Amino acid sequence: MSHSPAELIKLNNLQLAARIISEELQGGIHTGRRIGAGTEFEQYKHYEPGDDPKRIDWKLFARSSKYLIKESTVESNLSIKFILDLSGSMNYEEDGIKRLEYAKVLLASLAFLAMQQHDKISFFTLKNGEVQQEVPTTPKSFQRMLFTLENVRAEGQWPDRAQTFPQLQSRERELVILVSDLLQTNEEWTNLVASLSQPRREIVLFQLLGQQEINFDLKGFYRFEDLESGSTLEMDAGSIREQYQKEMADYLNQLEKALFLPQVHLLRTTLDQPIADVLRQYLLKRKLY
Repeated sequence: MSHSPAELIKLNNLQLAARIISEELQGGIHTGRRIGAGTEFEQYKHYEPGDDPKRIDWKLFARSSKYLIKESTVESNLSIKFILDLSGSMNYEEDGIKRLEYAKVLLASLAFLAMQQHDKISFFTLKNGEVQQEVPTTPKSFQRMLFTLENVRAEGQWPDRAQTFPQLQSRERELVILVSDLLQTNEEWTNLVASLSQPRREIVLFQLLGQQEINFDLKGFYRFEDLESGSTLEMDAGSIREQYQKEMADYLNQLEKALFLPQVHLLRTTLDQPIADVLRQYLLKRKLY
């Protein structure tokens, strides 16, 4: 049985939480083995943009008219960029679980798995519309990333101006993992993801939302606060429930359509969902489980 997010957060130890989650997944992860260009043949895969054309089996193409590539297991050399949203809305809390703390445990667990696979790790944060490289790729990236995660704080909001992020650009084969609520006012997140999308880059987006943010199953008079601007509004929740639910459903549907891009995967989860289950879903999507 998977540990609850609250149990893992209360440990106040990201490395221990990451190890516990890894142990919960041990039955299905093929640790230490990657699919890539090697010497021992294992299987075929369809050619995709960014693959080396020299690896196409032309004899098989002559028989099947299909562009297939031989694959074998090799030690991983995958480069992974981890990105954490540190805007004020990441301070949202529901049933005692703060979105930022959930995100920290999730990222620590992903980094732990990457370390086990000998992947290259780097860590970036996004705050006030600016990107900051917190941890470069080094042999000690995992430990430095844990230390940084323990100390980062969320605050501020995205400025109302166009943004470019040259620090996140690369022509190398890499995996980008972004953890955020993906709540936006001026398409800032969809524009960012679109700017990062390219054939040799796989992008995985973890959208963390509270059940009440989606369903708004509230009754009575409430004081609502914008966690980014600090503005407040008092009203009866029941009077706006139907309109809120419709607008949120529309927003999430539009977001899915906008992020339906090549090599981009959107994984939406709620703060009550066990992190091991979220990672299991992620690994199944990437066919690593």
